[in-house]
Amino acid sequence: EIVATVGSNMAPVTTTTLFTALAFTGAAAYAPVNTVGGAFKSRQVSKSSTRVYENFGFEFAEDMVENTPDVILGEANYKQWVSTVNDNSFLNRQYNVVGRVRELGLLEKTAELGVLSKLEKLGLDLATVEELLPQAEKLGLLSVVGNNQQLLINGAAPLVIEGAPILLPVVAGALGVGPAAFYLGAAGFFGLDYFLIANGVEVPFVGLPAGVVAGLLLVPLGVVSGGVGLFFSGLKK
Repeated sequence: EIVATVGSNMAPVTTTTLFTALAFTGAAAYAPVNTVGGAFKSRQVSKSSTRVYENFGFEFAEDMVENTPDVILGEANYKQWVSTVNDNSFLNRQYNVVGRVRELGLLEKTAELGVLSKLEKLGLDLATVEELLPQAEKLGLLSVVGNNQQLLINGAAPLVIEGAPILLPVVAGALGVGPAAFYLGAAGFFGLDYFLIANGVEVPFVGLPAGVVAGLLLVPLGVVSGGVGLFFSGLKK
């Protein structure tokens, strides 16, 4: 061990002491600091937790993490566990599109009403559909359908298919008339909504404006009906 003496009045300094002081100095140089009000404070780096608590952070509420088995903790785990108990559970059930179409005989009714032949007269045949597919892809419509399959199958499909026995004769009649029928339907939807608003009609037992409530259905139907009329008017026969 080497001992160095600096000056006559200073204590001897060993090599070990020097290396220790240099080590602490170097470590302090790489420590992150933060200045708040002129004072240097060490910054503590901590990872943010992504755990979601169902007790909303209240201490008096039940802690779901402690009281719930891991196999059913969380929506994804719960759905997987339910599927092992019952394959046809309401939670994981998927609407049977093909089966309901067959049970309701929609294909036979479509053929009887001549829907396909009426579409061809209006200019919508297989060749036209093939020409429209690239345009639909450019607009992102096919991507929207592909990314929302579950919503369309379990949300929109039941409404369309279950109501098809009533809607098919109406649609077939409108197709037989042409775009004018769809324009008339749009005018009827908008006119009915305007009538309810202008006369201040209210929903019974609730007191809400009927024009606003019914408008949630009538306005979209009017837009769709008018859009279909424009679509068929633009097709080349």
